[in-house]
Amino acid sequence: QEQLVESGGGLVQAGGSLRLSCEASGRTFRTYAMAWFRQAPGKEREFVAALTLSGVSTYYDDSAKGRFTISRDIAKNTMYLQMNSLKPDDTAVYYCAAGPKSVTYVRGDYNYWGQGTQVTVSS
Repeated sequence: QEQLVESGGGLVQAGGSLRLSCEASGRTFRTYAMAWFRQAPGKEREFVAALTLSGVSTYYDDSAKGRFTISRDIAKNTMYLQMNSLKPDDTAVYYCAAGPKSVTYVRGDYNYWGQGTQVTVSS
């Protein structure tokens, strides 16, 4: 059964860093593009970053460029999101997602979702 499990969220002060992990079970995840989305209270779930099957090509929302780094360890079936220089506006539940063969920014293109991990950035 395909499953995604996030970890690594928490409370951090502005300017701090966190690394989120997304562990995937199921062999088919190695054939999917993967992504991170986030959802703040009262807002729509929004794209943060994504990477291709190989992990060589990465894509970021403008809000994440220069501060966040997405990566994946195919052997471990795990994806990461290193978040630096965090801001209070980054406070949200962060979700990992998988499903399409090619990277898209569209939430509906992703078939598999984790349960989410809370990131709270204090000012």
